[in-house]
Amino acid sequence: MLRDITIGQYYQTESVVHKLDPRVKLVGTIAYIISLFLYDNIWGYICAGLFLAAVIKVSKVPFKFMIKGMKAILFLLMITVVFNLFLTPGEAVLTVWKLQITKEGIKVAGFLAIRLIFLIIGSSVMTLTTTPNNLTDGMEKLLNPLKVIKLPVHEIAMMMSIALRFIPILLEETDKIMKAQIARGADFESGNIFKKAKAMVPLLVPLFISAFRRANDLAMAMEARCYRGGDGRTKMKPLIYKKRDYVSYAILLAYLVGSVLIGKILL
Repeated sequence: MLRDITIGQYYQTESVVHKLDPRVKLVGTIAYIISLFLYDNIWGYICAGLFLAAVIKVSKVPFKFMIKGMKAILFLLMITVVFNLFLTPGEAVLTVWKLQITKEGIKVAGFLAIRLIFLIIGSSVMTLTTTPNNLTDGMEKLLNPLKVIKLPVHEIAMMMSIALRFIPILLEETDKIMKAQIARGADFESGNIFKKAKAMVPLLVPLFISAFRRANDLAMAMEARCYRGGDGRTKMKPLIYKKRDYVSYAILLAYLVGSVLIGKILL
């Protein structure tokens, strides 16, 4: 299960999406997520699905690698769908004991499931095609106007970059600790939910110790290099928009306008 989490991982390959400015990918991801909440019929979601499939194809990241991240939220997705199926009032289609599956519930649950799947995969495209350093630079550039209100833009971007960078590291550390504890006789699978929770203590304690040790080492390394925040810092590779970035913005705008219009016309 731990290896199925793809958030924070970077997939190295040569593609147009990898070469795009990180600001384009950040704006595109946010716009795509917002667009998923604008649709109220199947045609809008079909447009969203086709657009996402085209982006994945251009990114050259294997689709199997993309959907690996879905396994981590499968249980949450199932709970959300079941609750919406049985708790949405409307015209009854099927009765199970005292619970009813309604026509409206099927529609809401279906659209919600599609929305969550597209949201996770769409967000994964950004993290899989963008290095943490580029993601930090892009985020800092986009938030630069907020410096007017004294918001610590560089520090916020740095914190998010460190968090993303540590996700795969901590997952790998968790896997190592779990294997070591299993070799010592620990059992993480059998028993009820309380026994399973108790069995997690030998895993969580060394994981937290390792995480704090890594955080302390990182802080000492940053201090040793005289890190003092974003004031006066320069970039080795400053972000500059290129022709492909403007074309990408145009394609994104065309997708947003076209999908909304198609959804309204075919309603």
